[in-house]
This record gives sequence, C-alpha cells and structure tokens, in this order.
Amino acid sequence: MNTYPNLLHRQIRGLGVFLLTIAVGLTIHGALNRQTIPDPQPTRPVLYDRLEARLDPNTATVAELSAIPNLGEVKAHAIVDFRQAFLTRHPGQRAFARTEDLQQIKGIGPATVELLSAYVRFDTR
Repeated sequence: MNTYPNLLHRQIRGLGVFLLTIAVGLTIHGALNRQTIPDPQPTRPVLYDRLEARLDPNTATVAELSAIPNLGEVKAHAIVDFRQAFLTRHPGQRAFARTEDLQQIKGIGPATVELLSAYVRFDTR
C-alpha cells in the first residue's frame, strides 16, 4: 500500500488548519485593536502640547536631536557638524536663527523643516 498520498493529504490538511488558525487570530487581533486615522489630519503633532522643552539646534547634542521623531541620527550628526563648522568660521554667532536655516544642511528640505518646527526653538541671546 502506498502511504505517500495519505501523508501528503495529512500535511496539506495540517497546513490548512494552521493557516486558518493564523487567519482567525489576526482577525480577532484586528477587531480588538482598532486604530483610526483622524480626518482631517490635525494641524499640530499629537503630543505637541505635552512637549515640555523644545530643543535649540544651536546647543542641542546629537542624542537630543536624534530623539526628534523621523529626524534620525545621521541628520542629527549633520546638524551638529554644520553648527561646529559654522562656529569655527564665525565665532560668537549662532548658526541657526530660525527653522528654515536648517535647510542649509544637506538632506534637510522643506518637509523636514516643517517636521522640526514643532520640536525646536531658538534662543535670542
């Protein structure tokens, strides 16, 4: 008697049960953890009012800047490196007076500036 077809059928049936179990689990998980995106989108980030301190890019460290959502460590390093080079050429001056000044840094464009505007401040000293 050839047992190969019987074994194959059992494996296919087992795989079907496994996939059905996964599908039911994902459906239940999706039903219990509904998330919606507000429409229309808020004009300010969700936690905007809860920010206790905004960062001054003229004094913030790489670690502090990289904590800004979607900025990342590479751009944070670029900000600090630009600032240090600027201060070498212009001692006693501030590298950044407004958010748009950050566009001088490669990789930071209008979209990033808009993102940063909620997280940065500029001291007037």
